[in-house]
Amino acid sequence: MQKDPGKARTRTRDLLDARRKYSELKVDKDGVSDNESKVDSGVPEVPVPADDTPEVLNKALSGLSSRWKNWWVRGILTLAMISFFFFIIYLGPMVLMMIVLCVQIKCFQEIITIGYSVYHSYHLPWFRTLSWYFLLCVNYFFYGETVTDYFFTLVQREEPLRILSKYHRFISFALYLTGFCMFVLSLVKKHYRLQFYMFGWTHVTLLIVVTQSHLIIHNLFEGMIWFIVPISCVICNDIMAYMFGFFFGRTPLIKLSPKKTWEGFIGGFFSTIVFGIMLSYVMAGYRYFVCPVEFNNDSNSFQVDCEPSELFQLQDYALPGILESVTGWTTVRLYPFQIHSIALSSFASIVGPFGGFFASGFKRAFKIKDFANTIPGHGGIMDRFDCQYLMATFVNVYIASFIRGPNPSKVIQQLLALRADQQLHIFNSLKAHLTEKGLLPALEEAAA
Repeated sequence: MQKDPGKARTRTRDLLDARRKYSELKVDKDGVSDNESKVDSGVPEVPVPADDTPEVLNKALSGLSSRWKNWWVRGILTLAMISFFFFIIYLGPMVLMMIVLCVQIKCFQEIITIGYSVYHSYHLPWFRTLSWYFLLCVNYFFYGETVTDYFFTLVQREEPLRILSKYHRFISFALYLTGFCMFVLSLVKKHYRLQFYMFGWTHVTLLIVVTQSHLIIHNLFEGMIWFIVPISCVICNDIMAYMFGFFFGRTPLIKLSPKKTWEGFIGGFFSTIVFGIMLSYVMAGYRYFVCPVEFNNDSNSFQVDCEPSELFQLQDYALPGILESVTGWTTVRLYPFQIHSIALSSFASIVGPFGGFFASGFKRAFKIKDFANTIPGHGGIMDRFDCQYLMATFVNVYIASFIRGPNPSKVIQQLLALRADQQLHIFNSLKAHLTEKGLLPALEEAAA
């Protein structure tokens, strides 16, 4: 009796599907399969940190399943972190800058500790010492640049600061060169390759953590709204994607992070767009949030006071025909910043998660669940800021490309640093230019 070829193909397909499902079941909860473990078996494993969930929460949630227990722990700690975020905003820009610096140092420490935990058995000389030394050098360079840009009058007033500012880049290069020479002198013949691996590890960490945290501070000087809205959008997307994924998630999004789902991704996107528009509307009405952060030389303190730009003044916008027929409105009053908030929210919910996926791939490479166990239910500080650093870079580029124009105050600062003859030459050139354009006589007549 001849077999039916169609039935044979069907049985073969069912067998292949069964094998595929079985292999998926063998993937552990962190998304590392047996085959992948064999490929990466040459990588030393980082010790898994113990569960540091507060005993009070453990007792209160002891009757729940691990899934719901984790949900409640994450939720409670999330509310605590959001409350702390509001508190430091209330304390002002100086405290925010200090918090950014502390977060940067902690993130650097977590990544460097992973490297040290993986390779500590090789007893590499000076690895951690040089890593922290390079962190000091890079921070000296970036914060020195910031002080020169935003505290120019104070720097020119104090002689030691003026000298440090004048030779800042040379001093920064000399400090880095010292560390470079120390690294070369620390090379051990049998560990050359490994030491260069760790040298690269340190510099990539500096690029990811220190450079982008410096951009966060630059965004803050543009106005606290450019600091708060992007960070809040990332937080909102993280929370809403988790909520939608927890309750409705069925379709896996990416293999690097098996717990992420399309339902969470899409739900987080729309929630973040709405949240960004609403938060921008509330904050754009307050000078404290929209004015650039400037240093007052008279009071030696930061001040946030200005006449809000057009970006933060309500304007009428005509609605498209489709929305007009649905809502019955012909125009809507919005702050122009709300339109920009759509771009920020879209990036936070579409591209921002790739910072998390990158971190997931990094953790899978070293078979760890979290960067650290600093925050119960959340992992380390780096686990919470993996998307924020990518967002900070986008905001800085966005401001430079679409928002910020020439800054007259910085031009004046540079002019004041010139010699008297150079200032006089620029004055005469500017006067001739204004006279040629017909602007100076009008100004003189108005003054008369």
